[in-house]
Amino acid sequence: MLNSESNKNKVAEKRFLHLRIFIPLAKQPEFLTFLKKAKPFYEKPGGISVQLYQEINNPEKFIEVIEYDSQEIFNEDQLRVENDNEMKVYLEQWRTILSESIEVEYYNNISNILEMKDE
Repeated sequence: MLNSESNKNKVAEKRFLHLRIFIPLAKQPEFLTFLKKAKPFYEKPGGISVQLYQEINNPEKFIEVIEYDSQEIFNEDQLRVENDNEMKVYLEQWRTILSESIEVEYYNNISNILEMKDE
């Protein structure tokens, strides 16, 4: 069993990619069907998790969150985005469904700071 310090370090290593997207109601079935098909491929290398959030007050707004267990896995996945032909096909299909530009945000989990004692 891992100790709490090891767990804190593991949490701190995680990287998050937030893709803020707009999907009109009429295109949402197509988008959800696509994402159900693509999710296993996106997560296939391991250490990657894809989640989808829909805004409560505006159901046409979504955040697609890709969680990486480490910076190394994130970096490897970026290479896959650039070089893997199957990934390029998935991303092109994804872009054709989107109606507006994508807002991309990258986050590090720094929650472990909240656990540190003040000196």
